[in-house]
Amino acid sequence: MKGGGRPLAGKLLFNMRGGGARLVGDDDRLLAWVSEGDTANALHGDSVEARPTQGDRARVTKVISRARETIVGTYQRQRGYEHLIPDDPRVPVNILIRSGGPRLPRPLRAGDKVLVHLEPWTNPAVSPAGKVVELLGAPGDSGVDMLSVIRTYDLPGEFPDAVLHELDEFTDTIPADVVAGRKDCRGDFVLTIDPDDAKDHDDAISVTKADDGWHLAVHIADVAHFVRPGSALDREARSRGNSTYLADRCIPMLPLRLSADLCSLRAGVDRLAHSVFVDFNAAGRVRKVRFAKTIICVHSRLTYREAFAMLRGEKVPGFAPDVFAAVKRAWELAALVRKHRFAAGSLDLDFPEVKVWLDADGRAERIERVVHDESHQLVEEFMLTANEAVAHEIKNRPAPCIYRIHEKPDPGRLEEFRQLAATCGLRVGDLTQRKEVTKMLAAIRGRTDEFRLKLEFLKSLRRAAYSPDAIGHYGLAKADYLHFTSPIRRYADLVAHRVLAREKGQGRKELTQIAEHISDTERNSASAEQESVLLKKMEFFQRQLDTRNPQEFRAVVREAKPNGLLIEVPDADTTGFIQISMLPGGPYQFDGPRARFVNRRSRRTYGPGDEIPVFVARVDAARRTIDFAPA
Repeated sequence: MKGGGRPLAGKLLFNMRGGGARLVGDDDRLLAWVSEGDTANALHGDSVEARPTQGDRARVTKVISRARETIVGTYQRQRGYEHLIPDDPRVPVNILIRSGGPRLPRPLRAGDKVLVHLEPWTNPAVSPAGKVVELLGAPGDSGVDMLSVIRTYDLPGEFPDAVLHELDEFTDTIPADVVAGRKDCRGDFVLTIDPDDAKDHDDAISVTKADDGWHLAVHIADVAHFVRPGSALDREARSRGNSTYLADRCIPMLPLRLSADLCSLRAGVDRLAHSVFVDFNAAGRVRKVRFAKTIICVHSRLTYREAFAMLRGEKVPGFAPDVFAAVKRAWELAALVRKHRFAAGSLDLDFPEVKVWLDADGRAERIERVVHDESHQLVEEFMLTANEAVAHEIKNRPAPCIYRIHEKPDPGRLEEFRQLAATCGLRVGDLTQRKEVTKMLAAIRGRTDEFRLKLEFLKSLRRAAYSPDAIGHYGLAKADYLHFTSPIRRYADLVAHRVLAREKGQGRKELTQIAEHISDTERNSASAEQESVLLKKMEFFQRQLDTRNPQEFRAVVREAKPNGLLIEVPDADTTGFIQISMLPGGPYQFDGPRARFVNRRSRRTYGPGDEIPVFVARVDAARRTIDFAPA
């Protein structure tokens, strides 16, 4: 890139701890670096126009549109001036607070969390300003942290009255004429398998084995029966796009009367479903697929823990032997399907989930690493099978639909990852070839830096999104794919249900707009969910400091810097820092060429890939940083 080139347009993403920003285009593809003094009046996430300067640098010349009109932060008063310190460390300026906002429940106090509505800001030489429009509470008050996330990401609140009025039309009993028009599967042995704390159950399975193969039924909650096109429920679900799962709550796409009751496939209750029936041969290959509107009655509800225990042959109280047999039979088929999927080139990009468990007051109590074990894989394989079957069926029809797409990665981004892998001692071939990607993922499995390398590779891929064009899914190696199995929490699935049922749907132009919208709401929800979990992790580690009872964690050194070690704590899905002064038995000398620390007396070293037991030493919630010390 040379200075004075053609203007660039993209999104400006500030660094977490200062030092400028990145200008990115579609799919977060890097366009240029923007130095701290060249960001003009832009804020994090704004769409901007920039002029190339030197090398790979650019200077912001115009803000095209603001990413946000409001900012959450901490109220402060100094030298007679009121200002807001933004919660988001990527917002590089404080906000001057002007008078004239709405009346608040009490006078503001220093340290309060507030929501400020920004005024137009065009001159970067003066501070941006705004008015306080909501007092969220004192920072230590229960629930204020999650309320801050909700306001930051503009997540929806209560459902409108028009939606609630429509709920009054529904009854707990299923009319006889509705039952008569459906395939009755209430005599089938149907199971649900979900997380411990699941409130809604939108998928259930049934597997039977025959002499010549297998029969799989995937039953999905028939949300479309209740949410009719054009209704207030439909308009609100479309606006929300999806449910959002924060650390302490779910902000649902549908009201709880539907999501946790009438649509939820609860055990022992008759429920309406839209089902996919798949026949497999003895080797686990698909032979025939059928679809039907059904009525089912779930025999047993299991958690992933319970299902996994059954697969390991452990005793699980409260379940009859036929449930154990059904789970083992289901895994026997799922294992075959999974084997075929990876043989066809599907990429293993699963990450362990880290869940923060809260106490009765909503405060972080413990952190648990949830491994994607066979119980999760069992459900995943059957849901992927159903999604692909529906996509293939709909693709061969004239009616448009919304597909789940994952475009092929940019070769340049793959080359950047290949070079990064080389610095970690990992020799990688041409990653534009799928077999080389598969080989690379197998090579990093079990390494101490597996989590980091896998994450960096994931960043080199394009984002999955929604589109009216069925262009395939790169990560899953599927030509036909859409989302069908979670209509309680995703609007795209609801659209697919209607198209599969041959209901009159939207035209291609409208579906294009919907696809763009729900791709945006999905990304916004993902960011909000990550932020909520991060805040609860901060709270967890701060509580450990306060009680002087820190838990020991396994850490892996990611990078050695002159002032200390950048580490990963895999079991908490957290990055942190160990100051050089905290390394035991010092003094240590920084060996720059080898990127490590060396003890002058004992010659002990610390460098990338080393494992260290650590405990928390310091938490800076404002900067979202955690310092650790070797245990």
